[in-house]
Amino acid sequence: MGKLLDKSEESPSSDRAVDSYGNSYDPRLGEHDHSDETQFTKAEERKLIAKIDLRLIPVLSILYLLAFVDRTNIANAVVYGLTTDLGVAKGSNDYNTSLTLFGILTIIQGLVTSIGGLYVVRLFLGLAEAGMFPGCFYLIGMWYKRSEAQKRFSFFFSSTSLAGAFSGLLAAALSNMNGIRGYKAWRWIFIIEGILTVLVSFSFFFAIPDFPEVSKFLTEREKAFVKRRIEEDQGKAAIERPITFRDVINVLKDYKVIVAGFMYFGLIVPAYGYAFFAPLILSGFQYSPVQTQLHSVPPWAAAFAFAMFMAYFSDLFRHRFVFIMIAIATSLSGFAVMLSPLSFNIKYGGLFLIAAGTYTAMPLIVCWFNMNLGGHHRRAIGSAWQIGFGNIGGIISTYAFLTKDAPNYVPGYSICIAFVCLSAISCVIYLIGCIMSNKRRESTTDVGQTDWEKTELGDLRSSYRYML
Repeated sequence: MGKLLDKSEESPSSDRAVDSYGNSYDPRLGEHDHSDETQFTKAEERKLIAKIDLRLIPVLSILYLLAFVDRTNIANAVVYGLTTDLGVAKGSNDYNTSLTLFGILTIIQGLVTSIGGLYVVRLFLGLAEAGMFPGCFYLIGMWYKRSEAQKRFSFFFSSTSLAGAFSGLLAAALSNMNGIRGYKAWRWIFIIEGILTVLVSFSFFFAIPDFPEVSKFLTEREKAFVKRRIEEDQGKAAIERPITFRDVINVLKDYKVIVAGFMYFGLIVPAYGYAFFAPLILSGFQYSPVQTQLHSVPPWAAAFAFAMFMAYFSDLFRHRFVFIMIAIATSLSGFAVMLSPLSFNIKYGGLFLIAAGTYTAMPLIVCWFNMNLGGHHRRAIGSAWQIGFGNIGGIISTYAFLTKDAPNYVPGYSICIAFVCLSAISCVIYLIGCIMSNKRRESTTDVGQTDWEKTELGDLRSSYRYML
């Protein structure tokens, strides 16, 4: 593979090649532009990628797993009497309000004595975690080529599925601590899980790697190779240039960036709706508190398996849209089952479809958009916008499933269906935008862009082709 070049750099006599995304390049540059020291055999490249995988993905995945546990364990605590002990009136929306305010703060949740105290703790918990999720996606995107990114994105994101399973199992085990030192079981859920997050976070502060160019666990030769292969696939990152407010405005002028926010926004509502209320929905199936926790585990496990299955084939075919639509259809079918007058056993199967479809579509959407953004500033701003704006949907989800609607939760399921459809429509608009941009660039004539201009433009440069 050689360096990506714009058509302005082509000479009439050059033999051009086109990569799998439609980006043109001169394959002869691979023979002359790089010293032997930065040439890697296929075996060496696979070994290097495995080295990066082992250093980057597990650390970020465990960190987000614990963060997601801290965020959603309140649902497990409710099953063990949180609302009763805090004096929340039956039929009140106080629990839903506490969900909208989202380490150490999680431990404090186990010590609160009023619903007001819970509000405050959830608020600061949200502030502490706000930047972690988009930051992790952004960091992963700076290490991998587009054709290999989906499996990594999905594994990282699917730590939420593992967190749901882990949280349910741990909550069932912690029920045995009910009454120890005068604390109810729901308090121990917050305290034990919070202590675990704090202990892990101290060690991970030193373990999370930086960008490839400045990473400490790679040799100079490995750094040069990683940097070159990413530039060949996505263009120069220009991480040395600081992001300005003008950059933010320029990036948000691209309508595809705005649409990408709605792609994610539409799925956040059912995702958090499921994460926060699945234990309550299951308790309506006449399960005991411990059985409720245990029955919450299998749908999360199915979501992890389905997400990795779809990610593998999405990378294999180097395509995102069709796989997103399959996942969205799976999610919609699950909500349709929940709205039907069927037995509890069949509705339990519907929860599998909801979890698998929703938590598979989300990493596909995030990876599709993030890896289509070229350059450090466009990817940083774009990913922050998509995740930041999308998470507003979490506020809606917390009021979708109200106590007065139990156990059927018809309004909640209907709201989720509407927002999943919004995501699907947004994905179609984004797809059309990418296709139109690619076709328009096919007929682009010499625009005389300099190297600096191409770096500034990122994915807007004339030679760039979006993945579909």
